[in-house]
Amino acid sequence: MTDKETRVPLRPVQEGQIKTASSTYEKPASTTSEKPATEKSTTEKDTTSDMKRWTLENFDIGRPLGKGKFGNVYLAREKRSKFIVALKVLFKSQLQKAQVEHQLRREIEIQSHLRHQHILRLYGYFYDNTRVYLILEYAPRGELYKELQKCNRFEEKRTATYIHQLASALQYCHSKKVIHRDIKPENLLLGLRGELKIADFGWSVHAPSSRRATLCGTLDYLPPEMIEGKMHDEKIDLWSLGVLCYEFLVGKPPFEADGHSETYRRISKVDLRFPSYVAEGARDLITKLLRHDPAKRLPLEGVLVHPWIQSNCSNYAPPSS
Repeated sequence: MTDKETRVPLRPVQEGQIKTASSTYEKPASTTSEKPATEKSTTEKDTTSDMKRWTLENFDIGRPLGKGKFGNVYLAREKRSKFIVALKVLFKSQLQKAQVEHQLRREIEIQSHLRHQHILRLYGYFYDNTRVYLILEYAPRGELYKELQKCNRFEEKRTATYIHQLASALQYCHSKKVIHRDIKPENLLLGLRGELKIADFGWSVHAPSSRRATLCGTLDYLPPEMIEGKMHDEKIDLWSLGVLCYEFLVGKPPFEADGHSETYRRISKVDLRFPSYVAEGARDLITKLLRHDPAKRLPLEGVLVHPWIQSNCSNYAPPSS
């Protein structure tokens, strides 16, 4: 390529960083168990002098994995280590036109510091004159949204397993004062064993004050406090978790309607209707999450031990396509 490349140190710089000396990566989650966030490898050194600086020349580029609003994602392999990653290529001109450069910076800052088995790793980034490249963990089973479309809806055990995994990831995010704000099937990927991974932190915010007023996210998943223009905190993610659980079981969001105004009305009134096939335990969980008053929503620790979750959650892996 002809663009002059500016190389940025790989981030994050602690657990799992790529070493210049040995050119080795952290083993991918598909082949080894994820370590706790506080555990450090005995081979790691806490030094910036050992960090690798990246260019496009470091990677063999493979097939496209997906297309986004601001660019594309490709399967890629780091040449020296042979480590497989997903390389997200974003065009600066499109980011600038949409005025989302600050959003991308915030996404990189947040995701690069998160360590959880159900959160997609952001290993690092680099850029040139026209593009920004994100080095991401590769999730072999692809987009959960496409899997849901193929299946129409998920059965109870699969749904409960996904919700348990997601609740665990969100609990970790909230402990780090990170609010996701855009939980939906399109932002979730599946790892090699079928495990769920949060993949997009574009609307996330690190909010020590835990009080925000920005309207963001996807309409069908917005909670009452957002559409009513009120302040919101991390409990917005509890609402989205309830909407997601419903959509997994039914195949569509609970407040879907003809036109935005009717969707807004149904959300504001919490106009919740269940098909007859939805189990009583699932109804109980969803109803406890979809409360108009954020303070009355079931906390994440309550989700993890809810009887319906406990009786249905498993290490279930969906069949290969």
